[in-house]
Amino acid sequence: MRFRHRAAALLATLSLPLATLVGLASPAQAATSATATFAKTSDWGTGFGGKWTVKNTGTTTIDSWTVEWDFPSGTKVTSAWDATVTNSADHWTAKNVGWNGTLAPGASASFGFNGSGPGSPANCTLNGGSCDGTSVPGDEAPSAPGTPTASDITDTSVKLTWSAATDDNGVKNYDVLRDGAKVATVTGTTYTNTGLTAGTDYSYTVQARDTADQTGPASGAVKVHTTGGDDGGDPGGGDAVKLGYFTEWGVYGRNYHVKNLVTSGSAEKITHINYAFGNVQGGKCTIGDAYADYDKAYTAAQSVDGVADTWDQPLRGNFNQLRKLKAMYPHIKVIWSFGGWTWSGGFPEAVQNPAAFAKSCHDLVEDPRWADVFDGIDLDWEYPNACGLSCDTTSGKNAFSSMMKAMRAEFGNDLVTAAVTADASDGGKIEAADYGAAAQYIDWYNVMTYDFFGAWAKTGPTAPHSPLTSYDGIPQQGFNSAEAIAKYKAAGVPSDKMLLGIGFYGRGWTGVTQSAPGGTATGPAAGTYEAGIEDYKVLKNSCPATGTVAGTAYAHCGSNWWSYDTPATIKSKMDWAQQQNLGGAFFWEFSGDTANGELVSAIDSGLK
Repeated sequence: MRFRHRAAALLATLSLPLATLVGLASPAQAATSATATFAKTSDWGTGFGGKWTVKNTGTTTIDSWTVEWDFPSGTKVTSAWDATVTNSADHWTAKNVGWNGTLAPGASASFGFNGSGPGSPANCTLNGGSCDGTSVPGDEAPSAPGTPTASDITDTSVKLTWSAATDDNGVKNYDVLRDGAKVATVTGTTYTNTGLTAGTDYSYTVQARDTADQTGPASGAVKVHTTGGDDGGDPGGGDAVKLGYFTEWGVYGRNYHVKNLVTSGSAEKITHINYAFGNVQGGKCTIGDAYADYDKAYTAAQSVDGVADTWDQPLRGNFNQLRKLKAMYPHIKVIWSFGGWTWSGGFPEAVQNPAAFAKSCHDLVEDPRWADVFDGIDLDWEYPNACGLSCDTTSGKNAFSSMMKAMRAEFGNDLVTAAVTADASDGGKIEAADYGAAAQYIDWYNVMTYDFFGAWAKTGPTAPHSPLTSYDGIPQQGFNSAEAIAKYKAAGVPSDKMLLGIGFYGRGWTGVTQSAPGGTATGPAAGTYEAGIEDYKVLKNSCPATGTVAGTAYAHCGSNWWSYDTPATIKSKMDWAQQQNLGGAFFWEFSGDTANGELVSAIDSGLK
């Protein structure tokens, strides 16, 4: 899957805004009386610009403020304005200057700085108190209540019960949150939620509130599916999986957002979304892009439901937009994908302790802020016991199976899937890991049946990057979809646990004189984001298909030669997938399609 990962690496180098919301308090005031927003305003590689904005959201005047935070080693403030900034090693302190220390209710003050290094603020405090808006200095916030248990589930109601939280001065009441939004405040440890919709998934958490009106951390989440209804089945009436990747970085240069799934008509034609990517670092699953994931604010015009984000809402960004999408299209399941071409280097360390790795992933996917958004996890390790962007020579053939076993144990009945190689050559990547043994633990494999050939071979020969079958003159035996699927079947992977991969892009060369495949070239053709690669929505007009080979279209226009899938070739591939009794199809990725989603439509109609 070279395109998606090389594109990820390219876009990761761009300057991205980063914001985290923290609540600030002075000792004499409640913790929710002020907030501070930090934003990385610019990034020039070796340094960055930062800005804090402090706002008084209370009803009394703030007389002064002092913000403190830690930077990781190697990150520091090099200059600052509108605040006095000092440090002791990696601990930094910013105090108001004379003219901006007093903030009336509703007023705000900002200060900025230039910094060096890659880090972001952590462990923030204000005037000695917590910056997260949950505690008052000298008074501990309540503990998390126990994870609720659900009982008496009907078409329209559910009873929730949880164990009590603790607090140094006593718990006053509990907030009950459904899908991240508060639905009730109760004094006891039970609550019955009524007025629900039959056959619908919900997620509940609980937060305790003490006598100082501080809220503690949320409990673990319990998922509830009400009885009755149509059970959220595929609106097309079929059982085939129709899955598309949504990239977190697409919201930047590509200007592709969750709302585009609605305006293109694609949302009603898919069953699942893989959200790409979370990172794998230090043996754990970690956030990929915090700003895009849960902090980017959307206007009413940009938002799925036409409602603008507010500065103080607990969840924004792609996660909140996906939550809104699922409310409109309840048949869609969203899976969080971790790794990918760029971030697969962390897997060998992670699988040294599969159980701890799986727990870290579950804790992140089921974070109470977005637990209702995700229905499972996808692992995209490129490649176990083999070479991708880096080479894994230590994990061993059994590591992949051990990892997937731990994931299943941790995630229970939630979806557990994996993106896997399509290299069916003798001694190739399929043989490097125990994909057959691991199949018992997964719901399906996304077999990456594309990127077989491309302009990384600068002089060619030209060849389709996603051949369905072999053909005379194919540059490498075993590099085609049919042989990959056959090899997985021979290894013991059931047909219905495999999805056929489709690329919504083409790969191309320039300096080509021969129209048929097999020509020589001088290098990669020009592309919008990267040489040698281009979206289908561009190629269908700039270089229309002139022929097909091995079930994939190709085009020779001027001195350029491209290969890509069209609605017609996708239809033939879907017919083949059904003949093979595969579980369905997936594609990389939504933004390569036309504004009216014609490739998604081809997959949908082909799998009826």
